[in-house]
Amino acid sequence: MRVSDPLVFDPLAGLMTKASRGDRAAAAALVEAVSPRLWRISWRLLRDAAEAEDVTQEALIRLWKILPSWQTGRARIETWLHQVTTNLCFDRLRKAGRFVEEGTAPEPTDPGPMPDTGMQQQAVRDRIDAALAALPDRQRAALVLTHFEELAAKDVGDILGVSVDAVESLLARGRRALRVALAAERADLLNSSVEGHAACL
Repeated sequence: MRVSDPLVFDPLAGLMTKASRGDRAAAAALVEAVSPRLWRISWRLLRDAAEAEDVTQEALIRLWKILPSWQTGRARIETWLHQVTTNLCFDRLRKAGRFVEEGTAPEPTDPGPMPDTGMQQQAVRDRIDAALAALPDRQRAALVLTHFEELAAKDVGDILGVSVDAVESLLARGRRALRVALAAERADLLNSSVEGHAACL
């Protein structure tokens, strides 16, 4: 990981220190603090709940392995965990032949008409999730980390191992692809109140 600031503030530093000394309560609190986001990132990249759970557990195992040697203040542990989780997801996608490189995403298909208002919010989620799933994986990861997990561009760059400019480029290409895929229904999607999803557009 690229670390530009040797004195990075980490809100989980206290738990990390206590857990590294064998404090079970601190270890449990650390798991509770980081696991939900690791699972969400994994699920949005893999679209499989069981695989997302496996990746989350594998990331936590790696956390325990580096815990004794972790240098508090050098980087935020969550950024490191998000990087590990994203790379584990990419590895699984590659092994399954599902990793989509830039320029190789399939053409979007017509999803059909929007449903009535009662089903619209779930339909918005489903439509955008389907369009996200068809994006090249690094574009999808950038959008997920930025819009759904609300991470700063610098953090996303650290996770993906790229510059902030590269993150902005991934986001721009991803948003453009989503607009093309959802062009026929973009007005309805933008008028929805589904947090995170419509923001991608």
